[in-house]
Amino acid sequence: MPPIAFDLSRLISRATRRTPTGIDRIELAYARHLLTTAHDLCFAASTPWGRLGLLPGSSTREFVETVAAVWRGDPVRRHPWQLAHRLRIGPGLRGPGALYRRLRAASAKPVYLLASHHHLEQESTIARLKERGGARFVCVIHDLIPIEFPKYVRPHQDRVHLRRVATAAALADAVIVASRTTRDALQPYLDRAGRAPAVLVAPFGASLPEPVAPATATGPPYFVCVGTIEPRKNQLLLVNLWRQIAAGADNAAPRLVLIGRRGWGADSAFKRLELVPGLRGLATRRDEASDAEVARLLKGARALLLPTFAEGFGLPLVEALVLGVPVLCSGIPALREHGGAVPEYLDPRDASSWRQAVLDYAAARSTRREAQLQRLARWRPPSWQSHFDAVERLLVELAERSD
Repeated sequence: MPPIAFDLSRLISRATRRTPTGIDRIELAYARHLLTTAHDLCFAASTPWGRLGLLPGSSTREFVETVAAVWRGDPVRRHPWQLAHRLRIGPGLRGPGALYRRLRAASAKPVYLLASHHHLEQESTIARLKERGGARFVCVIHDLIPIEFPKYVRPHQDRVHLRRVATAAALADAVIVASRTTRDALQPYLDRAGRAPAVLVAPFGASLPEPVAPATATGPPYFVCVGTIEPRKNQLLLVNLWRQIAAGADNAAPRLVLIGRRGWGADSAFKRLELVPGLRGLATRRDEASDAEVARLLKGARALLLPTFAEGFGLPLVEALVLGVPVLCSGIPALREHGGAVPEYLDPRDASSWRQAVLDYAAARSTRREAQLQRLARWRPPSWQSHFDAVERLLVELAERSD
């Protein structure tokens, strides 16, 4: 594997959070893998002045392992934000010049690897690093959702994401995607740029630990939805569904657990959760659940619910299936690509189909749920090992190129 400068900007920017998003998990998985496998590795990150700098090695390793511990739910001596603060403004942080020199001193042509979309819109910054550091550039494109579905993101995020994709199209020596869905959405932008970087389709693995025991073996059945609470994820459909359930609820009515931080545009879902009488006992939200707690709640659930309108991969789907938990989800391409024949796919706008599926799966002897469990027994999950094996082959091929 060639020398690598791995960008940790996103993890450092998220250090105050006790729970990760999907992209957070992926950047962490990359960092931990490289720490154990890369022979010539350094870390880069955006400085407080908006430029790329070189991070100190030992402090960075401590930061990465502390973040992993916090997200697992383990006790730590120091919080990640303290370590991140020291990394960003401490004496060990060195500016662009030090990063360029580190790259030029590598034993072979190095690779600057960016596994998140953080600062990918800054084309001039990455172009300067390639030129002055003599590095190749490899990035992960997680999805093109802000461009394809601008109504589901903050204002102007479609323009920002267009600049990110333009940077990848203009400068990337290789691009990593987790699904054919994302590859196909990206290809027209590469064609228009007149370049043909290698595009590797390599699904991500599951990051959740196997729980010691499910959340409960007694009490009413419950369902789990994992993801940032926002219009794209469509949790409002579930909140409205549980309003109907609450209207005729008894002690055996199924419960809903929403796991995720509050995102942009989530006011409607939150108002329904807070104001509708009867929902307080049936629908709850957890925004600070550790990986261990998420796994425990998933393991005891009747199913994972994903009524999302758009995804680039669908990490919660993979994590649930790896834990042996049935999935009810939207029939969108990315989820079908990785769920295969196992989940039940429903129209994210068809509330009556979701209601019937939830009630069927909540039953003690659910034939629909049992049928999915039988399909699940034949499913073969993607793994981080296969992902990183493919990435390493890609990097070796880049290293062997003469240009």
